[in-house]
Amino acid sequence: MSDVFEGYERQYCELSAGLSKKCTSASLLDGEQKKQKISEITAGLEQAEALIRKMDLEARSLQPNVKAVLLAKLREYKSDLNNLKSEVKRLASNNLNQAARDELLESGMADASSVSADQKARLLMSTERLNKTSGRVRDSRRTMLETEELGVSILQDLNQQRQSLLHAHGTLHGVDDNIGKSKKIMTNMSRRMSRNKYIIGSIVAVLVIAIVLILYFKLRK
Repeated sequence: MSDVFEGYERQYCELSAGLSKKCTSASLLDGEQKKQKISEITAGLEQAEALIRKMDLEARSLQPNVKAVLLAKLREYKSDLNNLKSEVKRLASNNLNQAARDELLESGMADASSVSADQKARLLMSTERLNKTSGRVRDSRRTMLETEELGVSILQDLNQQRQSLLHAHGTLHGVDDNIGKSKKIMTNMSRRMSRNKYIIGSIVAVLVIAIVLILYFKLRK
């Protein structure tokens, strides 16, 4: 297993455990203290997301058998991170609703007669719109991070395909060289065979002439 991945994994586990404790303590707070604690947790979640992206990049650069194991482990960490995000979202929503209720209560205590039902309704609608806007912002940020992860994955796959094509091209080039060498050898062998045929033919012709001359001189005697 990669030492780099293990380093990121250790940092993430420590960070995740700390965030879980902070979520538990935040649920016991209220007001500004709870808001401050949620801000700390949100910053920690961003660090955790960055570590997961680093682990993903490192895992995809390893051998296929190791890569499969690490990516499976990484899916568990992503699920754990999503659970933490949901918990923070719940805490933030509760805190916002509590702040709205406190504001209504304080306003009513200051001047109960001046606060109409219509004003209360508008305040609640404003709070609801704020909640929806915050949710859309978080969803957009999550979509952006997912898109970034997908882009990184595609780039990794394209790089692997490029390496495979370069390797295949090198193999074909080597085959072409071998074919060229074999062709040269066959050409040389063909030339030698032709030359040997001429030599053998010349020897046979000389022998035939010699035999004819011998027979000629014998017959003259």
